[in-house]
Amino acid sequence: MTNLLKTQIGRLRIIGFIEGVSFLLILFVTMPLKYYAAMPQPNKIIGMAHGVLFVLYVLAVIQCKIEYQWSAKKTGLALLASVIPFGTFWADAKLFKKEA
Repeated sequence: MTNLLKTQIGRLRIIGFIEGVSFLLILFVTMPLKYYAAMPQPNKIIGMAHGVLFVLYVLAVIQCKIEYQWSAKKTGLALLASVIPFGTFWADAKLFKKEA
């Protein structure tokens, strides 16, 4: 874990994992609670955390694009991964591990 924090790609991988988990929590836990159990509070809390993580992920992708001179295609795929369920996990396996 500490080795991942030493590089920009390592930090991106960590942020991507946490962002991906928060997205799945929203989709499969808090949204059903909100609409089927009339419990909107978990969605507000996890939603705010996810929003912050999403912004951090985008910034980390931009930093990696600059540092590692990623192509527009690779950068676009990394950004697209953040809006698709399980996308950040795919990006980690297919795009980021090669850099690390």
